[in-house]
Amino acid sequence: MKHSHFPLLSMVVLAATMLFSGCVNKKTYENLRANYDQLQSEYAGLQSLYNDAKIDLAQRTANGSSLEQRLADAQAQNAELKAQLKSLQASLDNSINAGSANISKLVDEINASNKYIKQLVEAKSKSDSLNLALTNKLTRSLSKSELQDVDVKVLKGVVYISLNDNMLYRSGSYEISPAAGETLAKIAKIITDYDDYEVLVEGNTDDVPISKPNIRNNWDLSCLRASSVVQALQNQYGVNPSRLTAGGRGEYNPLEANDTETGRARNRRTQIIITPKLDQFLELIDQAPDAE
Repeated sequence: MKHSHFPLLSMVVLAATMLFSGCVNKKTYENLRANYDQLQSEYAGLQSLYNDAKIDLAQRTANGSSLEQRLADAQAQNAELKAQLKSLQASLDNSINAGSANISKLVDEINASNKYIKQLVEAKSKSDSLNLALTNKLTRSLSKSELQDVDVKVLKGVVYISLNDNMLYRSGSYEISPAAGETLAKIAKIITDYDDYEVLVEGNTDDVPISKPNIRNNWDLSCLRASSVVQALQNQYGVNPSRLTAGGRGEYNPLEANDTETGRARNRRTQIIITPKLDQFLELIDQAPDAE
């Protein structure tokens, strides 16, 4: 903003001319002087306004630049946020697709597992039914006196036939007594009829040490007694030896404590354990779903 100094200087020159020429009286001079002072004051005010206007213009220019920078920064941030949103949306879409695939795979695995469990249940039911039929047939074939020395149980799909040693062997011997022949014949008939079953003959003793020159300890006695039953089933009753296994557990599988005669008598036993092969059950195990 620019102001002309011409009017003010003109009046000053005019006043001076009139004063020096004597053409002005005192009153006129005072009026001119008052006008001069007023103009001087107005000029000072205008100068102040001019300075203020310059400062304001500078501030507005600076503020305008700052606002432009802030706008540019905000636009850049907005663009970055849009890019992040697009990336997150893509990740979410990928996650949803992957999740759908995983859920589908999990459903297939659950269905396969349910099918496998159903097959196992059916196989177990078949096994239990066969074992129950075997047990019933065996117990019906035994006389009351034989049932006193023979205990038949089905545990977890396996048939256990426990034979009292007093009925099977001579005292302190592993030779089979003649009285045991008829009972073994009936058991052999059941084993032969059910040719899908494996047979384990297991000898057990009490904890009384054996004192025989040809028998070292109760391990030997239990194994020799089991071997005698296996050989009788094979040689006298025609059971296929490939289905037979002989084993001894000595005194280490007691039914009761050995501190009474009754307990020791129960522990001296030979068990014939009949287990179905169930080839289809083994095939099911081979087809079990892979564990992840």
